[in-house]
Amino acid sequence: MTTVRQRKGIKVTEVAEDYLSHEKNVKPDGKVPSGGKLWKRLSLTVGGTVAICLGLLTSVYVATLHENDLWFSNIKAVEREISFRTECGLYYSYYKQMLQAPSIQQGLHGLIYDNKTESMRTINILERMNIYQEVFLSILYRILPIKQYLEPIYFYIYTLFGLQAVYVTALYVTSWILSGTWLSGVLASFWYITNRIDTTRVEFTIPLRENWALPFFAVQIASITYLFRPHLRPSHERLTLLAVFISTYLFSLTWQFNQFMMLIQALVLFILDCLDMLPATKVIWLYFIQGTSLLLVGVLQFFNSMVFGSLLLSFNMSALLARKLQKNLKMGGLSIRLRKLFLHVLLVLSLTFIINSFIKKVLNLESDEHIFKFLKAKFGFGATRDFDANLYLCEEAFGLLPLNTFGRLTDTLLFYAYIFVVFIMAITAAVVAFQNLSGSVRVKSLDKLEKCTTVLKPGAAYNLMHTVLFGCLALSTMRMKYLWTSHMCVFASFGLGSTEVWGLILKSIHLYTPRRISVIRYLVPILLLLYLSYKFWPGIMGELSELREFYDPDTVELMNWIKSNTPKKAVIAGSMQLLAGVKLCTGRTLTNHPHYEDKTLRERTKQVYQIYAKRSPEDVYNILRSFGTDYMILEDSICYERRHTRGCRLRDLLDIANGHVSTVQDHGWSRRE
Repeated sequence: MTTVRQRKGIKVTEVAEDYLSHEKNVKPDGKVPSGGKLWKRLSLTVGGTVAICLGLLTSVYVATLHENDLWFSNIKAVEREISFRTECGLYYSYYKQMLQAPSIQQGLHGLIYDNKTESMRTINILERMNIYQEVFLSILYRILPIKQYLEPIYFYIYTLFGLQAVYVTALYVTSWILSGTWLSGVLASFWYITNRIDTTRVEFTIPLRENWALPFFAVQIASITYLFRPHLRPSHERLTLLAVFISTYLFSLTWQFNQFMMLIQALVLFILDCLDMLPATKVIWLYFIQGTSLLLVGVLQFFNSMVFGSLLLSFNMSALLARKLQKNLKMGGLSIRLRKLFLHVLLVLSLTFIINSFIKKVLNLESDEHIFKFLKAKFGFGATRDFDANLYLCEEAFGLLPLNTFGRLTDTLLFYAYIFVVFIMAITAAVVAFQNLSGSVRVKSLDKLEKCTTVLKPGAAYNLMHTVLFGCLALSTMRMKYLWTSHMCVFASFGLGSTEVWGLILKSIHLYTPRRISVIRYLVPILLLLYLSYKFWPGIMGELSELREFYDPDTVELMNWIKSNTPKKAVIAGSMQLLAGVKLCTGRTLTNHPHYEDKTLRERTKQVYQIYAKRSPEDVYNILRSFGTDYMILEDSICYERRHTRGCRLRDLLDIANGHVSTVQDHGWSRRE
C-alpha cells in the first residue's frame, strides 16, 4: 500500500494532489501512459468542439430572438436606433459619430473635444465613458472591406451577439476545469440558455456595458480557475497569467463598474489567502494584475481620477503592504493565528481607508460620492434627502432581488442543484479552514487525505467564495444578478459532475466505491440534460417562431420633428433617458444624459429636472437658459407618473430634495397608499 508522509514545509494541498495524481495512474516521473494521452486528447477534442458549438448556438439563438422581437431587418433606421433605449443609445451614438466623421483622426478629435453631449461644456468622452469598444469597432468597420455586405448597425450588434459565444464557452470551460468532465460544461451551458431571462439581457439591451464586459469576466474566471491547478508547467503558468491579464484588462476597459466587481474579487482572494486555501504567490500575482490592468485603463482614459481613486487600488496596495509587515501571519496555534488574523484584517482595512482618503483628497475626487450615498441609504444608515441617492433607490434595477427570480431558477432545477452543491462545499470548506488555522491536520491515512481534497483544491475554493460574495451582491442589488446567475450555472454543474463532491457524500453514508462515483457523476448530468431538453425545448422553439414588430410611433414622430424643425446646433433639454435617443437619432446638443458618473453632470441633471418641480416659470426659464437650452421636451409619462412605490415619482424626489415638502405624507398620501 502506498504511503503518504507530510514533510515539513509541504502543505496538505500539495500532498493531496500527489495522492490524486497516483490515483489517476500518473507515473512517478509525471508522464501519462500512452493510452491515457490518447484518451485525454480525444476528450479535449470532443469537449472543445462541443463548447464552441454550444457557444455559437447561443449566439445565433439570442440574435434570432432580437430579430423576431423587433423585425429588426425590416424597420426604418430611426426605429432601429430608438430600440437602443436609454444609455444604450448614448453609447451607440459615438460609434455612429466615428463612422460619420471624415476620417478616423477627426472622429477621435471629436470625441476628445466633444461639445455636443453637454451644452456649453467641452468634455473628453474617452475619459468620461468606457467607449473604446465603439471606437475599435468603428475603426475596424472603416478599414475592413465589408461595407457593401454589412450595414454598420449589423456589424455592431453581431459583434455583441458573437461575444455571447465567448461567454458561454468560458462558462463551459470553467465547469469543465473544476469537475474534470466536459459533460458538466454542457450542463452549465444548457442551464445558461434555459434560464436566459435571469442570466442575460443582451437581446434587448445590446450596447449596455455589461454585455461587453461579462464575457471577458467569464474568461478571466476560467483562467484564474486554471491558474490554481497544482503542478502547472512554468510555460503553462505564464500563458495562463497572460490570459488573466488580457481578460482583466478588457473587462476593466469596457465597464465603468469594473472596479467594484474586482474589489469583490480581491476580497475573495484576501479571505482565502488568510485561511491558507490559496497559493500565496499566485494571489500576489493576481493582486498585481488587477492593479496593473486598472492603472492602464486609467492611462488610456486620460488619467481618469475615478480610476486612480478606486477602492480596489487602495485595497490591493494595503493587502500587499500588510503582508510585508506581518510575515509570520500563518504560524502558531488557533488562538494565536486568530489574533494575528484579526490584527491583519484591521491593518488592511485601516490602510485602505487612509490610502483611499489621501488619494481622493489629492485628486479632489467626488465623482463616485453618489454611490456611497446610495449604499448608505440602501442599507439603512439613515434617511436622506439627496436627489441622486433617492433616484437610485427608486430604480427597480438597484432594489433587492425579486423573489420570483428563485421561482424561475427552480423550474429548471438550477437553484436546487446550486444550494445542494454550495451547502456541501461550504461545510467542508469551513472544516478545512478550521484545520488550517488550528494547524491540526496530520495525514495519517489515505482515506482521511482524500476526504480533505474537495475544498483544498484552490480552484474550487476560489469559485465557492466567488459565488457566495457575488450572490450577496445580487440579492442586495438586482442589476448585479447576471454576475451571480451565470456563475450559478457553472458551480451547480461542477458539483454534480465532481468526483470529490459525490465521493464525500457516498463516504458519509458508507457506500463509496470508485465505480459508483463514476456512474453517478455522469448519470446525474445526463438525466438533467434529458429533463431540460424535454421540458424546455418546445418553449424555446415557440420563442423562435413568435414574430413581433417594433412599434413606437410617438418617439419616431418626435425624432423626425426635431430633425426637420430645429437647427442642427439647437440645444435640447429633457429626461436623461429620452435625450440619449435624441443625440443618437438627431445629433442635436444635449443639456444632460444618462451617464451619471460625474458630479457636475449630476447637479446639472437635477437642475434641468426642475421643470417637473414646484418652481416658478421664471426660475425654470432662467435655469434652462443658463445651459443654453433652445427646446425642452416634457413627457407625459413623467408628468402623470403613478408609481406603487411611495415617493418615487420624479416630481416627489425633486420636491423633497428642494425642501418644498419634508416627507411623502406632505403630498397627501397615506402609508397604505
